[in-house]
Amino acid sequence: MKIKKLIDSFNYAIEGIIYTFKTEKNMKIHFAAAILVLILSLFYNFSKLEMIAIIVTISLVLMAEMINTAVETIVDLITDEYHVLAKIAKDIAAGAVLITALNAIFVAYLLFFNRLNPWTNILLTRLKNSPAHVTFITLIVVMIVTIILKAYFGKGTPLRGGLPSGHSAIAFCLATASTFISKNILLSTISFMMAFMVAQSRVEGNIHSTFQVIVGAIIGILITVLFFQIVK
Repeated sequence: MKIKKLIDSFNYAIEGIIYTFKTEKNMKIHFAAAILVLILSLFYNFSKLEMIAIIVTISLVLMAEMINTAVETIVDLITDEYHVLAKIAKDIAAGAVLITALNAIFVAYLLFFNRLNPWTNILLTRLKNSPAHVTFITLIVVMIVTIILKAYFGKGTPLRGGLPSGHSAIAFCLATASTFISKNILLSTISFMMAFMVAQSRVEGNIHSTFQVIVGAIIGILITVLFFQIVK
């Protein structure tokens, strides 16, 4: 029962993210910007503190947008008439989003400006020596793409059912990444066998259809191959 409640809590939380993405144009922009920044970070040898700054900045922007949406929804629930206090509440929430967005621009300037000029092969060489970083960024992008597609098709719950299968996408993403990193046939075979077991369990548990699992697997594989080929 506790496990079920925990899963339900995760479902509700992710549903909140999906709702904000579906209803708020700015959230779509934030997601697109987040993916772009994460992809760009693949080409630079950021320190751990710099990566923490990027992740925290992205999180703050997304959180602020969600809080802004929550405030607007509550205000609209309470009254559908113009009220000065209602306007103030919405303006303050929007101001919070603006502050986090300006902060994101400032952080991006500090981290990327000097690195963007000049664009050299040295950056690619450094990236090739950081497979863990590539895998981490790829995994995040796979998760974001999965959420976007679930929001678009609007079926199932974030952690159960719907198109595509997030578990399948992540499993095949990690299996593909392990293949590129290890270049070992045995390890690659074992990784994909485990990914197939994850996918099969979703189908046998009547959580996903075969088609949904296949789509998830394709997404996980294609995005991972794309990212590792970019830095090849």
